[in-house]
Amino acid sequence: MRSLKLKVSNMLKVRVFALSIFAFGLIGSHVYAISAPSYVFENEKDNQDKLITNVKASYNPVVEQIVVSFKLSKQSNVTIKLMDALGNEVLHLFNGSLEEGNQNQLFDTNEKVSPGFYFLRVASGSETVVKRISIK
Repeated sequence: MRSLKLKVSNMLKVRVFALSIFAFGLIGSHVYAISAPSYVFENEKDNQDKLITNVKASYNPVVEQIVVSFKLSKQSNVTIKLMDALGNEVLHLFNGSLEEGNQNQLFDTNEKVSPGFYFLRVASGSETVVKRISIK
């Protein structure tokens, strides 16, 4: 009888120990080792499906130019517009066909834009990317 109680007690300790390892595995391994790489993989997959990626916009006040850079996954017709906070078109910057790859476009504002916050809208087909830009 005594040996039976000892075995049950040891089994209980082993189960508690195993549960603590399992819980640590869920917190440590699962979140950091399993979830993080799969999340990155999903983002890479999403970027492969997109036509327009890596859109960056900036304003150079010295020469009064808007600089737009982005990457196209295939040749397509692209429209670039500068919009105000209400969504009204301020400047129509570009409308035409661009080749696949990295694109760098420069646009003169010619003092047509007053200081403030605007939105740069880059569209191609059914895909549109909007970036905020500050003009000083």
